[in-house]
Amino acid sequence: MRVLLVEDEVRLAEMVRQGLVDAGFNVDVEHTGPEGLWAATERTYDVVVLDIMLPGMDGYRVCAKLREAGVWTPVLMLTAKDGEYDLADALDLGADDYLTKPFSFVVLLARLRALIRRGGAVRPPVLAVGDLTLDPARRKVARGSTEIALTPREFALLEFLMRHAGDVVSKTEILENVWDAHYDGPANVVEVYVGYLRRKIDQPYGRATIETVRGAGYRVADV
Repeated sequence: MRVLLVEDEVRLAEMVRQGLVDAGFNVDVEHTGPEGLWAATERTYDVVVLDIMLPGMDGYRVCAKLREAGVWTPVLMLTAKDGEYDLADALDLGADDYLTKPFSFVVLLARLRALIRRGGAVRPPVLAVGDLTLDPARRKVARGSTEIALTPREFALLEFLMRHAGDVVSKTEILENVWDAHYDGPANVVEVYVGYLRRKIDQPYGRATIETVRGAGYRVADV
């Protein structure tokens, strides 16, 4: 089983590499984001272990670029951060799992073996509502031939709504699926982000894709 480890802390990278070799893995190590991206796109691996804080290009960007390139090798991200939004962003960008430093090497091995058993993800289909399209694999949204830039959270919200096109989804469902079941931030965050989306995907094109269903939630018109 072949693993790519992308970690800029040389001592930690060597400790993890040696442990994985002792466990029977074939391990390549890179220490920067661009080097990790090159290796993951040019070589074949069973799993990629990717640190978030990397020189040259952070792990978020590396993961996003891999998915945009159609590389579906399972990715386990390592992070020194323990914030739920940082972890949510990593998963939104295409990571399959994550560990927070410091971590147990036994747990790392178990996570890697689980990802390898699961195998690479199947490329998800492009979602379409009228001339609005969302490509989960390439992380791209377009209105006709015009590409629309969205933040990771805006993208996740639009993807959730489009996957439920024609159905009314409540604010609670949106918070649980796009944010977190234990979210305790501002109560109007859903309205704020729906407003952001409307200004980007609807208003410039004279459309009203996202409908407000008073007292119930929101619905993407299935047209």
